[in-house]
Amino acid sequence: MIRILFAVLALSSSIVSAAPEIAVTRNQWQGHEQETFSLEGRGCRVVKPATPAAGKPWVWRPEFFDAFNQADVALLKEGYHLCYIDLKNSFGCPASLDLMDRFYDHVTATYGVSKKTSLFGFSRGGLYSMNWANRHPDRVAIIYLDGAVCDFKSWPAGKGKGKGSPSDWTKLIADYGFKSEQEALDYKLNPTDNLKAIAAAHIPILAVCGDADGTVPYPENAAILKERYTALGGKIEVILKPGCDHHPHSLPDPAPIVAAVKAANAL
Repeated sequence: MIRILFAVLALSSSIVSAAPEIAVTRNQWQGHEQETFSLEGRGCRVVKPATPAAGKPWVWRPEFFDAFNQADVALLKEGYHLCYIDLKNSFGCPASLDLMDRFYDHVTATYGVSKKTSLFGFSRGGLYSMNWANRHPDRVAIIYLDGAVCDFKSWPAGKGKGKGSPSDWTKLIADYGFKSEQEALDYKLNPTDNLKAIAAAHIPILAVCGDADGTVPYPENAAILKERYTALGGKIEVILKPGCDHHPHSLPDPAPIVAAVKAANAL
């Protein structure tokens, strides 16, 4: 009887501790198999290549999955998985980074992708990409920034030459838990301020920017990032698009982006 009781208790304990199964919907994206699912109430997707490349490398965009995806599609054809979780416009705040941690754990365990990801930071996605790389430099192969926000005082605050976005600035202050605008302006952990761990991990950065960007001005963002990252011994390449505003992102021919990502993942 005692043995039976212990067996029942052990079984009930295993049932309580077992993680709930995540329901997956399978469909197509750009002619490739896609799995969509929900993680902690956030929509997620994993697009699978026809033939995974050696080591199962993957691209992770924290924002704007479908926008200007020339390089993403090219890498998908080269055997890269594409992964995404909807972070609901939360500007790379600590809570969004926690959610990225849990998504990373899920996709690496479930899909067997590489322990190092290639982060694609488009526009405000630069905040997530740089902040998460700073938190986990051992998990990042390369950071590709495209018209990326590297200091939120530039955007959405609009405290420089850019026009900013007052509604996004208000939301950012709330998402980060700042008690006042001044506390946000005094913050010392913007990507341009917080590069030592990334540089020490020798993570290459590729930045594609428009030199006429009036939304996320190059001189206030990637230019400062380049100067400071280089001073720390980091490797960074900047591709400046003459006369280009914030849009369009990426390059008409994504070959330089694809080559940089493949080289970083071959290390």
